[in-house]
Amino acid sequence: MFNLKKTVSSIADAGKNLFKKEDIKQNDIGSIIDLCDDLISNKGAAFGIALARDITESYESLSLENKLSFLKKINEKFKPNHAKLNEAINAYKILQNDKNLSKLLEISEGKRRKLFRRINMAPNGIATIVSLRKDLLEFLKKNPDLSVLDHDIKELLKSWFNPGFLKLEKITWNTKAAILEKIIQYERVHKIKDMEQLKRRLGEDRRFFSYFHPALEDEPIIFVQVALTKGLGKSIQEIMEPLTKGIKEYDTATFYSISNCQEGLAKVTLGNFLIKMVVEEIQQEMPNIKNFGTLSPIPGFVSWFSNLDDNLVQSILGKTKSDDLSFLKSPILKHGDMRIESNQVAITKLVGHYLVNEKNYRGFPINDVCRFHLGNGAIIDDIIVNANISDAGFSSSFGFMVNYLYELENIEKNHEDYVNNKKIIYSKKINKFIS
Repeated sequence: MFNLKKTVSSIADAGKNLFKKEDIKQNDIGSIIDLCDDLISNKGAAFGIALARDITESYESLSLENKLSFLKKINEKFKPNHAKLNEAINAYKILQNDKNLSKLLEISEGKRRKLFRRINMAPNGIATIVSLRKDLLEFLKKNPDLSVLDHDIKELLKSWFNPGFLKLEKITWNTKAAILEKIIQYERVHKIKDMEQLKRRLGEDRRFFSYFHPALEDEPIIFVQVALTKGLGKSIQEIMEPLTKGIKEYDTATFYSISNCQEGLAKVTLGNFLIKMVVEEIQQEMPNIKNFGTLSPIPGFVSWFSNLDDNLVQSILGKTKSDDLSFLKSPILKHGDMRIESNQVAITKLVGHYLVNEKNYRGFPINDVCRFHLGNGAIIDDIIVNANISDAGFSSSFGFMVNYLYELENIEKNHEDYVNNKKIIYSKKINKFIS
């Protein structure tokens, strides 16, 4: 009987005889590049698993400086050949058939994607590529020439981490301890101090879901935390409180934390699919839950405000009464500061302006959380004062948070209006704060 595992092992063992690890010197980039050449050659097709394994292991052993050198070399070496590309374009102009089109597409792509597709044959291939992209994103800050390499890897990751390949799992107190420990480590929005705090977030009035990939065993990809509430949640501190006794008639699922666990998967869109899947799961489990929305942070608001001059602040506020708001630029602000309490309306107006009117170069909101939820079809429902009174809440948004509402019957229309027309939809509660 044919044994696939045994056959793969035999091929890998055969590859060992051709490519010995001792032939690759520590931090020898040239040897690794040679392996990459072999991997995308005809020889690589036969011994791909062994070659890919040696490349991943060698990359992981490189110093940070040599990782950068390696990425620069493969970015240049395996880029599209412009002379051949022009030939392929001319051939397609002369005869527009499938053969010439296929050749044109192959040459225009270059060999970078082919290289990483084959590296993915290694037993730890996809994990190494995700880790490599984490390195790459850090290098990009000072090496913008690597952006084309990042684009190629990101497009591959989008296909490999397509939601069709991912498995949605409900996280409970009975989930493997190794996974629970990683969840504590990966929580980005509202830190989890220990297992006791995590246990609260897995309580009977909470739901916790995570995506997993079959090639990354017991490794959360992205997870979302949900509180069952009466109306949308208005305070993250209340959501974190111990469960009070008595049965509550919950009618709302408040999404209060979404964390992307793998830095190497940044901008590989997963969160929107996750929210839609979780909504379906909750609807099936609890038909009484009719409303879906978020209690979301406003990262970047304090930084944005700190760079405004007083004249621009006054222009945004218009006729709204306020004191001198320069105190908001103080490095130390705490819950209970009466200056914030007495200027709630003015600060709320600034938040509304920031969310709705401040745009990036593409004409979408500058705030990434706002872009994420509006892109999913939500609306800006409300701006909440003292929603996060922790030090972290004040350092990012003076304690303010936002309710984004997912009106199930309007999600698709809202999404289309936002993506196609850059329309930002908000409730009547927000309207009075927008000028």
